[in-house]
Amino acid sequence: MPKMKTKGSAKKRFRFTATGKVKASPAGKRHGMIKRSNDFLRNSRGMMILSEPDAKIVKSYMPYNR
Repeated sequence: MPKMKTKGSAKKRFRFTATGKVKASPAGKRHGMIKRSNDFLRNSRGMMILSEPDAKIVKSYMPYNR
């Protein structure tokens, strides 16, 4: 059976922790920062851990990166 392909878009957007959880950047930080509240900007720094249902979908896109 041939190898499964990894989705290129998922490769660029998601990372895995050592325990297998999926990390992603919070949404809403590309442009238009002037109208965002300081609380929103502060809470959107860094990476976040995806919920289990979302992580399951991402893991199906990246079969060899667990």
